[in-house]
Amino acid sequence: MQGKVLTLTKRIRTTPFSPRIEKYVNGVTVYNHMILPTVFNGLEEDCRHLKTDVQLWDVSVQRQVEISGKDARKLLEKLTPRSLENLTSEKCLYIPMVNKLGGMINDPVLLKLDENRYWISIADSGVLLWVSGVASGLSLDVSVFEPDVFPLAIQGPKSRKLMEKIFGSEIRSLKYFDFKKFNFGSHKVNIARTGWSKQGGFEIYVEGYDYALNLWDELMLNGRDLNVRPGCPNQIERIESGLLSYGSDMTIDNTPYECGLGRFCNTNLKESCIGAAALKEESLRGPKKIIRSFDIKGPRIPFCTNSWPITLNGNKIGKITSGVFSPDFDTNVALGMIDVNFSTQGTEVKIEIDGDIRTAFVSEKPFTTKLTPFV
Repeated sequence: MQGKVLTLTKRIRTTPFSPRIEKYVNGVTVYNHMILPTVFNGLEEDCRHLKTDVQLWDVSVQRQVEISGKDARKLLEKLTPRSLENLTSEKCLYIPMVNKLGGMINDPVLLKLDENRYWISIADSGVLLWVSGVASGLSLDVSVFEPDVFPLAIQGPKSRKLMEKIFGSEIRSLKYFDFKKFNFGSHKVNIARTGWSKQGGFEIYVEGYDYALNLWDELMLNGRDLNVRPGCPNQIERIESGLLSYGSDMTIDNTPYECGLGRFCNTNLKESCIGAAALKEESLRGPKKIIRSFDIKGPRIPFCTNSWPITLNGNKIGKITSGVFSPDFDTNVALGMIDVNFSTQGTEVKIEIDGDIRTAFVSEKPFTTKLTPFV
């Protein structure tokens, strides 16, 4: 399918920022029924720039599911095994959402706008329908819908310098996963210190089309001396960093424990949440497979668009879910789901890539383990 043209229809939506990035982007995909850029100047060059400067990411595809009404909190307690005790209007939470069997529905970020109003910022799956169904089945007094909200991510070590030019020095007070309102002209905008990279950054939750292009233009203008560019989530950087992609590295067939997200499951306190019984059982016996990072030896691998088998002594023990060559680590980096019995640091395994058998080594930690500090 490489080189084929993507036909746009009403089912595939553009975004408020599309007019500013169309002439720069060199690859796109479809995510939550919207266009998501995947490459601008090349995967490796985009990665290098992300790690040294600052980029604007149109991540409008991170659709919001709004839950509002008298029973909003009660519904949220059903939807996630994570404790919501520390959720405030100035803090957002990463929450696994699971079905009755403990399978991952999604891994969104939850934002509290006020006492009875919340946004779930989702990855690529039908969360709106799932949440609507749960609310209906429980006859809860809530409204569930998708608002016109289009996240714009500012990512890279120079991102705070750029944001300070637009929103003032108060932006410096935001800690990781903090969430706060700031002024942009006559508008109030919600900003979180989050983003799908470990290079430092923020996400601006742009409501509607009215000021979207003005905001983009202001950021680009004020970022000239910081070498700002349009960008997008980078596969090299996120695999190095161990950032999981829903639909690629984890699906509804995987549990939070298999995905390394067990720390977000408070099954003792959340016995009433969907999937609690299944998760509690797994927490006691442990998962049978688990996500790990892998160092794949040999020449550069192609970007992994399908699963590659992981074998040991001729037996299949897992699969690589994402993989790519990393210039910074000078090796092929990957993520994969592997039998827990063979998941310890340094275990040597074989990876089958299009008929080529490669040697690889398991890593219990990602290649990048810390957030890059702001400059």
